[in-house]
Amino acid sequence: MRYRFDDFEFDSNDLILHRAGTAIAIRHNEAKLLALLLANTHRVLSKDEILDEVWQGKVVSDQAVFQNISHLRSLFGNQAIKTYAKRGYQWQRPVTCQDAREVSAIAIGPLAAAPFWRNHNMRWLGACLLSAVVIFTLMWTTFLDKPQPDSLAVTYLPFDGAEPDEWQLQDTAQLDFTALTTLSGAHFRTSQALLYPELAKQHPLILTANVRYVDAWWYLTFWLKGSSGQWQGVLQGKTPAEIRLQLTEHLSQNVIPTILQTPHSPDLKLAMLTQAHQGAPADLILLGALVNAYIEVRELEKAMAMAEKLAVLATEQDNALQLGRALKYQGEILLRKSLVDLSQVRLEAALRVLESSQDLRAQADVWHSRSWLYHLQGDYEQVKASLLRSAQLAHQARDIARELDALTYLSIMASKNSQDDDKYLYLRQAEEKMRRYDLPVYHFAKVPFHYAIFADNPADKEPHFRRVLEYTAMTPNHWVAQASRKSLVRYYLNEGRLDEARTLVSEVSQDNAENVYLAVMYAQAAQSQAELLPLALRAFELAQLSGARRIGLDVALLLCQMPIESGVNNDFYAQYISEYGTSDWRARNEAQLLALNL
Repeated sequence: MRYRFDDFEFDSNDLILHRAGTAIAIRHNEAKLLALLLANTHRVLSKDEILDEVWQGKVVSDQAVFQNISHLRSLFGNQAIKTYAKRGYQWQRPVTCQDAREVSAIAIGPLAAAPFWRNHNMRWLGACLLSAVVIFTLMWTTFLDKPQPDSLAVTYLPFDGAEPDEWQLQDTAQLDFTALTTLSGAHFRTSQALLYPELAKQHPLILTANVRYVDAWWYLTFWLKGSSGQWQGVLQGKTPAEIRLQLTEHLSQNVIPTILQTPHSPDLKLAMLTQAHQGAPADLILLGALVNAYIEVRELEKAMAMAEKLAVLATEQDNALQLGRALKYQGEILLRKSLVDLSQVRLEAALRVLESSQDLRAQADVWHSRSWLYHLQGDYEQVKASLLRSAQLAHQARDIARELDALTYLSIMASKNSQDDDKYLYLRQAEEKMRRYDLPVYHFAKVPFHYAIFADNPADKEPHFRRVLEYTAMTPNHWVAQASRKSLVRYYLNEGRLDEARTLVSEVSQDNAENVYLAVMYAQAAQSQAELLPLALRAFELAQLSGARRIGLDVALLLCQMPIESGVNNDFYAQYISEYGTSDWRARNEAQLLALNL
């Protein structure tokens, strides 16, 4: 059902909110509550009914209802939702709605005996249709009057495994392609933490790809790098020209540069991908991205529904690449739900499909996922065999990053299973391969990072984390550098070594969630209250934009402890913790949560 009120439009099926045609970020539970209120404008909804419908059995307090109502009022105005003492809540704004299925059913069904305008339901339908026509006319007129955007500039490197002349990309009305032949795609992908910041000044979007020809089919795996992330996909066709056409049609989707060039919260990214999928339902790469987005916000049931839809569409299109990925998604979702036996069935099915197209990268990913399945079963030998198989397949595909990830992850899994010989053996193997592949120095930072993980106490970890920062001096925002810097700052603050902590904080300047959170940690330890609150608010804002949930939770916990006179809305951050706090995060912060009754 689509509801319209004021200048808002809300789709209760996909839980997407727009204002004047622009998507508005809204939390999932807030969207579910809004859908419930709009579907029941004729009556008052009790707290218990809201809890049952929105949270569906999750143990939350009445405060959760109040907080979500408060957030909706901040969007729509205090008068939008009325509170009835000891009874509940009711929507107040005038609403029009449209349900395409209901309209179709009425159009083909028998007419009622009563005259059209004397029938209450038909009057309501007529008003909805009239509103829809008016709104559509306005939107279409606005679209016609709106100037068309400039074409999107995309720089592409020579495709791996292909003849350059055969895979030249032609400009379209939406895309302006520029070939950069002085750099190989494989080298860029293994060195992009160093190369991209410099290239991005002239080439903000860089496309690389790998081409294969198997059993009369061409296969293309591509990666598009932007300042806010990377977009990737796979395509198949009978000729290079067919795949080039598919690639340009896919890259013309407006959502792709939007996601790659601007940070977005996971919820807003999900809304954008949902809207894009509705506009291009046959684009299987978009649908796969939507599956990942649902997984990111922990909506596993919807992720599974989209993965099953992907499997159906891939079968209809005779697309083995996407069918294999759909089955892989299903296996990984079931694994997250601890349904090990069902997960194993889907992952095995994924391997059978992917082997037919010789998609070695995707096969490596499936074997990687199977390692965690065997870990849950307590079978270390199968964990080891799965990750070695993953590394072997990645090596055959010449995918260095996947190969090293499998080996370093095997080192971690060996440590988890108390296999001390293996944890050092496979870490050394990874380091030897880094040297053999002549990788940039920041890759080697993973080695001391793992040694720090293996160390028993913070003092023993310190020199390893220090070595990580030496290796990543040119890439200070690489994830391994950020994780090591945060661990060192926390250690120095706990030891009262404030000067060393301050030095680490001052060494980074980029305005991102991780760096601002370091300043928050230091301000809290130095009891610099004047700086603490604005830094904490900024860190929370950036964490929301980047999807850094762990930082968001840590800052929310800090803000919940702020005094009332600071003006902080403690209830808002308490609700954030209630909604997003994971079991491992709660275990780590158990004492503080108990003290705050959270």
